[in-house]
Amino acid sequence: MVFAVIIPKNRFMKTRTIIFLIPLWLLLFASSNGYAQKIYSTDSQYDADVTVYVTDSKYDADLLVYKVSSQYEADGNEGLWFFTESKYDADKKIYFTDSKYAADLIIYFTDSKYEAGWKNRQKIYLLY
Repeated sequence: MVFAVIIPKNRFMKTRTIIFLIPLWLLLFASSNGYAQKIYSTDSQYDADVTVYVTDSKYDADLLVYKVSSQYEADGNEGLWFFTESKYDADKKIYFTDSKYAADLIIYFTDSKYEAGWKNRQKIYLLY
């Protein structure tokens, strides 16, 4: 993507150019808002971006996760995960651990799409 900035000759044009570029800049950042929900499960902890523990209780979880059937449903960072077959198609690679204390993130798989979401928003950065 290439951007060209035209430097206007007078002050009025400079203000109009800046006002025009601000919405364009905001649009670019809004369209790339952390689509980190396409997940690949790796067998090696060293290949993973995040180490995850699956709990049996949703009250212990940092994130309630719902598995979606299409990658297009996995927008945003709200616990709707689509598992990819290839690590190259994924936004994040995770490793499932058996130890709660070795995990970066504790999740609970929910049966309801509407229950999905963060319970501990301090860890939301892990999936951006």
